[in-house]
Amino acid sequence: MAALLLVLAVLSTGLYAGFLLIFRTGIMPALARLSDEEFVGAMRRINEYVPRAVFLGVFLGVVVFPAAALLVPVDGRTETQKWLVLGGLVAAVANHLVTVAGNVPLNNALAAAETSGLPAGEARAAFEGRWNGFHLLRTLLVLLSFALLTVSAVVTD
Repeated sequence: MAALLLVLAVLSTGLYAGFLLIFRTGIMPALARLSDEEFVGAMRRINEYVPRAVFLGVFLGVVVFPAAALLVPVDGRTETQKWLVLGGLVAAVANHLVTVAGNVPLNNALAAAETSGLPAGEARAAFEGRWNGFHLLRTLLVLLSFALLTVSAVVTD
């Protein structure tokens, strides 16, 4: 059971890391080339569409699976493996904290700007740089989590 949970932890974290990395390296640079109105409209639609069942399942799995893998007793688990999984879990939790405290409030403010009549240029200026900064941080954290969990699955000492 612990091996399956660790595999699920690695898979969910890898999927999430890939999603965030593609967003960082492909989607946001492409959106940066849009006009203010196009950028704000596109980000609003993305923020409405992304938090759905599949995404939320992966998002939660990034924390749930490593935590469960730590809680299930394992014969022969080394201290190194335990610390690597714990490190991966801590990095994943930190990622989620950045998301919830940084990116989500900015997403909500961008959505609210639509009904407040804030011009697209002002909404973008208040959003884009800060959102990208938080996104870089959370991307690095989940990549760290993925690396630590992957190493924990293959290390033997």
